[in-house]
Amino acid sequence: MATHRSDTPLYRRLARQLQERVDAGTYPAGSRLPSEPELSAEFGVNRLTVRQAVADLERAAVLEIRRGVGTFVRPPAVRVSIAVDPRSQRFDLGSVHRSLPLDAEPPGGTAGTVEGDGEVVVAAPPVGGSAEDDEAARHLGRSTGELARVDTVIRIGGRPRVVNSYWVPSGPLPAELVRPGRPGNMVLALAGAAGVELEYDWRAFGAIGADLTDAELLGVPPGTPLLVREGVSCTPDGAPALYVRRRIDGSSARFVLHYREPGAGGLGPNRTTR
Repeated sequence: MATHRSDTPLYRRLARQLQERVDAGTYPAGSRLPSEPELSAEFGVNRLTVRQAVADLERAAVLEIRRGVGTFVRPPAVRVSIAVDPRSQRFDLGSVHRSLPLDAEPPGGTAGTVEGDGEVVVAAPPVGGSAEDDEAARHLGRSTGELARVDTVIRIGGRPRVVNSYWVPSGPLPAELVRPGRPGNMVLALAGAAGVELEYDWRAFGAIGADLTDAELLGVPPGTPLLVREGVSCTPDGAPALYVRRRIDGSSARFVLHYREPGAGGLGPNRTTR
């Protein structure tokens, strides 16, 4: 469970507890949640707090409220995969930093980055039985017990814009590497710690609504549209070495795939020469 700030509202803390039960399978997909009075009695809160927590989870697409029937756990969202020409493979240098609108004009502000921008570690949660952990294990061809995970946030223009989760097939990562608040490009740091060179294996793009943790880290309401960029990077001999899942505030970024080299017919939409 993510660490709460001291000013986290009671209903948000309750929402997180309910989210944890969904993640753990205590409330499986399609199941009906206990009623407001039952949840109020179990957690020792008033019904308004329960209602606010459930509303948060509905906005985050975790629950579905069926008026006059009850509140139910939504099934996982169906994903659509987008194939990318394998000739676009290149070295993985943590290039999401260059994919974001670093030179965009922020509302009411000046273009460019500000002090404190960049990627910082926020947590190194244990790899357990969450859906994300299971998916990482599947893509890396390992068991969850063989993986280590680190979560980071990228700030651009003074705002958190991207939440990142990285999984690697290794033992415990060095304490300094996963220290909360540690700055730096995590892809390069993980490759350096493992003593390997990384290349793209595959990348996929999608979209989700922000869950409670991502919403808090990005400072957006639950359910806010997020772009998802995920994929595996491998060593030059093709061994899977990193699975990354990035969730990006959809209001502040987009991905453009370029199929021509700079100078061959133009730079394309909003492309810079940096």
